[in-house]
Amino acid sequence: MSNVLQHEEYEEDNQVDKFLTFVLENEFYGIDIKHVTEIIGIQQITEVPEVPDYIRGIINLRGKIIPVMDVRLRFKKDFREYNDRTCIIVIDVKELSIGLIVDSVSEVLTIAPEEIVLPPEINQGSNKYVMGIGKVGSEVKLLLNCDKLLHDEVSEQLLHI
Repeated sequence: MSNVLQHEEYEEDNQVDKFLTFVLENEFYGIDIKHVTEIIGIQQITEVPEVPDYIRGIINLRGKIIPVMDVRLRFKKDFREYNDRTCIIVIDVKELSIGLIVDSVSEVLTIAPEEIVLPPEINQGSNKYVMGIGKVGSEVKLLLNCDKLLHDEVSEQLLHI
């Protein structure tokens, strides 16, 4: 029994400071790996009426219905046709599983807390999805706050799909 407990603690420690990075246009983003359950290729999406335009619809993932959000549209970028590089990152946020449609998945990176800075306060509320900026060599990764990707009213609506 104690071996299992130590293994679970190791698994939990193993995920600290790890971020799954992905690309939208030419920008790199990261989400805390603890939210990620799996990465799948793009598949048939069933549209659902009366949801925000960035919620593309739902998918059936091995019998579980998962709403999917196009992160490009969420960030008010132009829609881009999906291709063989387009991925759905399935994450768990609060009590909701949701798929995030991204241009492509990059890699899992370890970013130490001292390499993460707060986003600049350029415009009130303009960085509400960005919890920090990770410095990786000469590059930066915008680290997203998964909780803020969904407004409370939208997540409440998605729970009842």
